Amino acid sequence: MKSKWILGACLLASVNAQAWDLKGKIRDAQTGEEIIGASVVVKEEPTKGAVTGLDGSFNLSVGRKKYTLVCSYVGYQKYEVVVDGSKSEIEIPLKSDDVLLEGITVIASNPGRTEAGARGIEKQAMNVVNVMSAKAMELSPDITVANVIQRMSGVTVERNSSGEGQYAILRGMDKRYNYTLINGVKIPSPDNKNRFVPLDIFPSEMLDRLEVTKSLTADMEGDGIGGAVNLVMKDAPSERQFTANLSTGYNAMYFDRDFQSFNYGDIAKQSPYEAMGKPEDYKVTMDNFRMSNLRMDWKKPLPDLTAGISYGDRFFNNKLGVMLAGSFLNTYRGKESQIYYQPGTTHYGIDYRNYSSQQTRAGVHAKLDYTINDNHKLTWYNGYMDMSEAEVRDGQDDKERQVRMKWNHQYIFNSTLKGEHLFLENGKLKLDWSAVWSKAFSETPDNAEIYLQGTHVQTSGAAVRRWEHNSDQDKAAYVNLSYKLQNAANGTFDFSVGGMYRDKKRDSFFNEYTFNSATGSKDPQYLGEDWNNFDEILLTPRPYGNIGDPLNYDATERIGAAYGMVKYTYGKWEFIAGVRMEHTNQGYVLKFARDVDPEGNQKYTDILPSFHTKYNVHENANLRFSYARSINRPSFFEIVPYSIINEDYKEKGNPDLKHTVADNVDVRYEFFPRSSEQFMVGVFYKKLDNPIEYGLINEGQDTYYKPMNFGTARNLGAEIDVMKYFNWFGIKANYTYTHSKVTTDKRVMDGSEVTSKRQSRPLFGQAAHVANLSFLFKDTKHGWEGQLAGSYTGKRLSDISNWYDDDIWEDGYFQLDASVEKSWKNGISVFAKASNLLDIPLLRFIQKGPHTADVDSERKDGNVIERKEWHGQSFMLGIRYRL
Repeated sequence: MKSKWILGACLLASVNAQAWDLKGKIRDAQTGEEIIGASVVVKEEPTKGAVTGLDGSFNLSVGRKKYTLVCSYVGYQKYEVVVDGSKSEIEIPLKSDDVLLEGITVIASNPGRTEAGARGIEKQAMNVVNVMSAKAMELSPDITVANVIQRMSGVTVERNSSGEGQYAILRGMDKRYNYTLINGVKIPSPDNKNRFVPLDIFPSEMLDRLEVTKSLTADMEGDGIGGAVNLVMKDAPSERQFTANLSTGYNAMYFDRDFQSFNYGDIAKQSPYEAMGKPEDYKVTMDNFRMSNLRMDWKKPLPDLTAGISYGDRFFNNKLGVMLAGSFLNTYRGKESQIYYQPGTTHYGIDYRNYSSQQTRAGVHAKLDYTINDNHKLTWYNGYMDMSEAEVRDGQDDKERQVRMKWNHQYIFNSTLKGEHLFLENGKLKLDWSAVWSKAFSETPDNAEIYLQGTHVQTSGAAVRRWEHNSDQDKAAYVNLSYKLQNAANGTFDFSVGGMYRDKKRDSFFNEYTFNSATGSKDPQYLGEDWNNFDEILLTPRPYGNIGDPLNYDATERIGAAYGMVKYTYGKWEFIAGVRMEHTNQGYVLKFARDVDPEGNQKYTDILPSFHTKYNVHENANLRFSYARSINRPSFFEIVPYSIINEDYKEKGNPDLKHTVADNVDVRYEFFPRSSEQFMVGVFYKKLDNPIEYGLINEGQDTYYKPMNFGTARNLGAEIDVMKYFNWFGIKANYTYTHSKVTTDKRVMDGSEVTSKRQSRPLFGQAAHVANLSFLFKDTKHGWEGQLAGSYTGKRLSDISNWYDDDIWEDGYFQLDASVEKSWKNGISVFAKASNLLDIPLLRFIQKGPHTADVDSERKDGNVIERKEWHGQSFMLGIRYRL
């Protein structure tokens, strides 16, 4: 009897010990998006539960055959489901917790803030687009748009003097071949010569998403041979939202060297010529100049400081949406450079240059949207981005020393009023319009350079001080009208027409003054004896400065455009065909003409056809084909007949410069296995007539750096983009191969004579191989997530020479970055970011060849090293709060 009781107890225990395993996935009931971080709890055993991972999945082991799961997530209705032990897998739909007020349902749109939202935009887009979500930017080790964008497929960046990303290069096409938009509207540039926009002025935290469009439709502006970069700023949410963050950090470069700064707060914003009222007699003395701003300080920098805040809400029965956001960044960066050899210049040994740069960025924006009724909506956006940089460059070789103290301030302001109106039944007729006012401004007052011979001040040409400022103002209007014709048997037609007009006014001012040593050649001023800081040097200005520089000019540009486009949808097919016409009237007026025509003008009209098709190969997979013709206009200063002496070369304008016309073809297959995942592979081809590049050309005894047309160029390549998430681990990777070819005449020394020889080379700034690889980690149960990101940019052409095999190249470059974040349920999270962990030097070189055979300089693999640069590692630690 006892044995029977024991046997019964064992059987009961074995039944109770049996576990039923369950695998599940939680999705948004409307969009199908996997929900990350949702809570799953067994109702009968509240201590037992799980949290969904990166792919929305969870795993449970339950000690009962039948039980109830309770699923919850912020912004969604709680969901309960009874599970029978016979089920091993389950999929749970969560419905969004929409608010119903007076018959109006407010449902959050798909702005691309999440990875799933970004993939959805890519999937639904008609043309070739890559999107980075706000969530991806938040987790990224980068803090500016210029650094974030290098993580995207086919994109590299051109860096500024402190090693930070500044300009985007799309598919190996130089920065001049793409344009920048804010909320779909083109913005002006603060550059005093060119039209491209520096992306380092934009903090990444102010964006909902970042879009890179690589094939243009007829309703887009046509001057984007490389593509277009669209910064979609934070939009009003469907419910109240508040975020704030604060972080600090340091650059490792200053662990073992001081940061050099100067008294830029004492800079006179106006040049002496402006301060005197621009008189005919503009003679100056030392009384017209300050010296206090030249006082330099050597000490450890303060820690970096970054902060951001945003608030969004809806009012008046959800008719009015408001989003306010602000950001502030103060960072200390630097660069250490070793220059070994530069064609056309003389160095006495290696020129060692140390850069110290303090960058301050501030950004604010306000976006309001008002829904008048179901058919009419108004949106008003205002954004202001401000950046200032105080930089010291201290360089010296075995005989000479040059010290530059430069402060630059620039801002971009954009105000856009937009209307959206629906007419006829079901809104078949749609009208949208935009009225835009934008301004970009830049100033570099009292940019001072001081020249030393050894330890004493150079006697003649001891210093140069220059003042520059410029502004670029746009007034623009856009209008689009579309009509939908739907027929169940024959598919759907969408007809659209529209136009755009922009009136641009740009001005540029430049003054420069040269100084001699006040004590003359017989009594040199020695460091440590006659002076200890730069404001103590005795200088005397040459009486008349350079006020007639060609950088004193006004420019205008009037662009009118019209387009017609039709979209046809039938079954699994979508087709778009369109044509765009753009008329350009671009001109300039020199304020001080020197032996040249003071005015110039270029007018031309372009017809730009385009065709796009998309085929739904199978579920969640598309095959795309795109063709578009596009252009690239000369920059404003390039067509001015100027001649100036720059830091490394003399520079000259080209009034005969032609605009570039290109034909672009794209083919891409894309597959979205899950809402947050993707696999893309594509090829592209571009044929450019009259591409614009800068090259060195000899005219008489002088060598000039000059913009020129280089015949016909071809650019082709392939892209692969992969994003895959597992329960707690994810991989993001992309690779781009680009090949281009342009053939030009180069100079060759044949004995004692100079002859010409044809040489083929890639386009300027293009890297054949570009790759990014990121490993993502997320433990939703404990609130941890992180990223390890590597970025590689292959060898690319950096400067073009007029001598055969004498171009300057930038060697392949790899950068490793990392970030990690810990979050709590109360909305608080702490994060750490580290960039440039390996601090691999950037190397520029001239390929080995007959022209460099006699060059006595350091070499690598037989190539003559032009320079090496280090930027140091940067570390950041911060806290974020989200309500």
